[in-house]
Amino acid sequence: MPMAAADIEALIVSGIPDARVEITDLAGDGDHYAARVVSASFAGMPRVRQHQAVYATLGDRMGGVLHALQLTTSVE
Repeated sequence: MPMAAADIEALIVSGIPDARVEITDLAGDGDHYAARVVSASFAGMPRVRQHQAVYATLGDRMGGVLHALQLTTSVE
């Protein structure tokens, strides 16, 4: 069962409360998404750590109910 974009957004915001999140369904199948996540908490973090922080909010859903997530992160 695919994961809804609203659920992805809610998980990210629950783990990174100040995050602004934009989710795009890339294939229209509920399995392939792009996410843009902007958070002040990313300040001073290398990009790979920013991505790890976002993936941590999704837990074991990545590779399971959430097949693919193209991720863009920034401080502002």
